[in-house]
Amino acid sequence: MITTPQQDNAASAYMAAVDLGSNSFHMVIARIVQGDIQLLHREKQKVQLAEGLNDDLVLSEEAIERGLTVLRQFADTLQPFAPQSVRVIATYTLRRAKNAATFLRRAKTLFPFPIEVISGQEEARFIYQGVAHFEHFDGKRLVMDIGGGSTEFAIGEGSQPLRLASRNMGCVSYAKTHFGAGKISSRRFQRAIVQAEQELEPIVSSFRASGWQQAVGTSGTIKTIRDIVVGLGWSQGPLELTQLLQLKDYLLKFDSCDELQLTGLTEDRKLLICSGLSILIAAFQMLQIEQLVYVDAALREGVLYEMTDRLQHLDIREQSIQSLVQRYAIDQAQAERVKQTALQLLAQVKDSWQLTDEAALLLGFAATVYEIGLQINSSGVQKHSAYILQNANLPGFNQEQQQLLACLVRFHRRKIRADEIPYFSLYELPLVINLLVLLRLAVLLNQKRRDEFLPELQASARVQSLQLQLPLSWLQQQTVLAADLQQEQKSLKKIAFKLDIPALQDLNDAQLNQDAV
Repeated sequence: MITTPQQDNAASAYMAAVDLGSNSFHMVIARIVQGDIQLLHREKQKVQLAEGLNDDLVLSEEAIERGLTVLRQFADTLQPFAPQSVRVIATYTLRRAKNAATFLRRAKTLFPFPIEVISGQEEARFIYQGVAHFEHFDGKRLVMDIGGGSTEFAIGEGSQPLRLASRNMGCVSYAKTHFGAGKISSRRFQRAIVQAEQELEPIVSSFRASGWQQAVGTSGTIKTIRDIVVGLGWSQGPLELTQLLQLKDYLLKFDSCDELQLTGLTEDRKLLICSGLSILIAAFQMLQIEQLVYVDAALREGVLYEMTDRLQHLDIREQSIQSLVQRYAIDQAQAERVKQTALQLLAQVKDSWQLTDEAALLLGFAATVYEIGLQINSSGVQKHSAYILQNANLPGFNQEQQQLLACLVRFHRRKIRADEIPYFSLYELPLVINLLVLLRLAVLLNQKRRDEFLPELQASARVQSLQLQLPLSWLQQQTVLAADLQQEQKSLKKIAFKLDIPALQDLNDAQLNQDAV
């Protein structure tokens, strides 16, 4: 039994990381002790989500129910935890499933913590961070993790990942494709290995060119293979290709995985051993791995360490945004003007709209990179900017955070196409609209790209409305801006949002009076 935060009076910060993998759901609970992470409790439940993913990438109702059942159990364990102390990461199956939104909507009704679907590269980065923090190594290391639906690779040095890749091959999906009903044959092995080698082909050259001094394997599949090899007395150290081929030959003595009785092979791993071994053999052969050591740390440990960094205000997302600023030569002075205006407005309406610090952070990021598409073309810059943000590798951002940035930037000017605003599981539509309004106003008010141009801004807000106070004398001198603000009122009205600018009304009234005279 673990000690909950309410039971322990020690000044320790408790955290939990949940990994919704394609084979199993994992949960690890830890606390920070003198700046380091102390693991307190682990839970693992076999779900095999990837098994429920059909050829059309639709997740079956049975697989959804298996996942929801485990989430109910996890919710009970995590009941004492504050939302900010829990991070939930979903990987291959939920990023591939066309009906992932259905799962996420139903999960919301029984699991009170937001589920973040992450990209394959982000998954590889977390795995690398878990290994790097768990065990120090001087020099470059290759890290490999065979999951249920995908296999992640990373090369890094110290805590810095240098190369990341995720390939669509996993022990559950390959078991379903190549070893149906647990049948074993030489032909099945050959087809699985060849398909894995084809999947690896695009990354082989770049990974070999980077090189490494140590190769590391993590998680259940590689641990199982290591334990079997040790149990058979073939090795007490790192895995080598000769041992993997020897294990394949041993398994070929059997017709079915159900017949296997091996030290280190648990019942729930029997149907996955052949597929996992095929992927590992392919990786050894294609990447020319000589030896692979097992390390008992992976994605969820990487998530915990990043949570620790965020508690210390070291957010890797800020580094990712600054990398974009440098790479695309963004006008930093203008970006800072827009950012400061957006955050100034947000601070005044924060309570009315119940905006969080996280919302402010994402708005600031969007304001920083809204002109990133200028590198492509100034015409349709909002579309170019959104495309870059949607498709760039942004370490630290989950898929929905990245999608939200792209959405805000896509509609920072011109028409807002409500039917093109994506569905978000993590963000309610009113929040998206509110952040969009703040960004649009900040961009509009800074169109002259001048410092000390704006007067003091005062804003107040209610549901689907914002009132912006501007000095009439100042607005009278800004005829183009006044016309643009009037157009903005019309644009926002089309999405049922009211922008009220009293000075603009006063300006119109004065103009009408003058025309009457």
